[in-house]
Amino acid sequence: MEKYNFLTPKKSNTMSTDLTKKAVEMLLNGATLVSQPCPYCKGVRVIKDGNALCINCGKQPEEKTEEIVQNDKQEDSSAALKTLEKKLDKLTEELASEPNHEKQQSILKSINSLVEIIGKMKN
Repeated sequence: MEKYNFLTPKKSNTMSTDLTKKAVEMLLNGATLVSQPCPYCKGVRVIKDGNALCINCGKQPEEKTEEIVQNDKQEDSSAALKTLEKKLDKLTEELASEPNHEKQQSILKSINSLVEIIGKMKN
């Protein structure tokens, strides 16, 4: 049985180390992690200025893949916006039927927060 020394890197590890260094540099310069995995190897990706880099395989997907990521972000934002708007409707109904003044104030604060968040998301 062959023993594996965890302190000795594999030959293919050099590419991974270089990619990791490049990804770290990108992150330090304002890049972000992409929630969608690499379409080629399912690895973690970072993106900056529309350029995505897979930390695992080093491939950069075609423009179409990046458009899909942007569409997914828009859909996620749209779903969150709809959820917040539904919550706003429920709080408005609750406010209309609430006789307690202190509870009304609490509901109004929640409504105000939701209105601010929805406004920021729409802009």
